Amino acid sequence: MFYIIYKDMKKVCGLDVHKDTISLCILAENGQTFLKEYSTLTPDIEAMRDLIKEQQVSEVAMESTGIYWIPIWRILQGHVEMKLVNPYFIKQLPGRKTDVKDSQWIATVLQKGLIRGSYIPGQHIQELRQYERRYVRIGEHVTRLEQAIDRQLYG
Repeated sequence: MFYIIYKDMKKVCGLDVHKDTISLCILAENGQTFLKEYSTLTPDIEAMRDLIKEQQVSEVAMESTGIYWIPIWRILQGHVEMKLVNPYFIKQLPGRKTDVKDSQWIATVLQKGLIRGSYIPGQHIQELRQYERRYVRIGEHVTRLEQAIDRQLYG
């Protein structure tokens, strides 16, 4: 008699990120599925990170529109291999696609190797981009104030 040990089994995680919620699906090679939903508050994202580490997930793919993925990426960065997936490419793959099963579908296509991640620059480049965006916004604000002063003086 011998036993099969699932210790080194590859586990993947799919995240469907929305403004207020994150749907998580952890999928193991033997077909076991774990589903859970989290809020986008920092303590919940950290609890999600702890669960992902505890479950020994090797890879995470997340689908997000807009900027909602950024805090999740920053908290998970360095703990697990991650991919940010363009929702357009996920929707183009054949298969059932409903709002309820998005994270499960993302985990499935990740496990099968059907998706690739978007380009995410390194941490230093991300910080530089943040500073640049802030600099541009401040410049635009200064211009608006100057125009308001001109309207008051010469309008």
